[in-house]
Amino acid sequence: MSRRKTRPRTAPAAVAPAFTADSPCPCGLDAAYGACCGRFHSGTAGTAPTAELLMRSRYSAFVVRDEAYLLRTWAPETRPGEVDFDPALRWTGLEIQAATDGTAFHQHGTVTFTAGYVHGGEPGALRERSRFARHEGAWVYVDGDVSE
Repeated sequence: MSRRKTRPRTAPAAVAPAFTADSPCPCGLDAAYGACCGRFHSGTAGTAPTAELLMRSRYSAFVVRDEAYLLRTWAPETRPGEVDFDPALRWTGLEIQAATDGTAFHQHGTVTFTAGYVHGGEPGALRERSRFARHEGAWVYVDGDVSE
């Protein structure tokens, strides 16, 4: 008989906000979720063709709490075992400041962004310069530098 350790849950499970295919996409592009990031989350559109679109779809995956997509689009060498969603955190918007390389003609790219949030009723912002690379032909998130 196999035994698995389960970790105790100290906080209530994070509940994903309700999104439908017709909801505005959380990534900030002027499109419905199903036609924008949702198509990458579901796999119906394959993989994001640029590092910037992968960044946007990963932000949206954090908003809708799609752990499977986040792990699938994380570089194997830096991928965590799980994504720990904070139930007290709500993402409120994404602004892309810059994207370097990260197209069909590149193997690496960077995206600098600011993601707004509310945590425990207090607004805040995450600023990061994220690094992306091609892995088996698809863009994946490698890591990033967070700044204040």
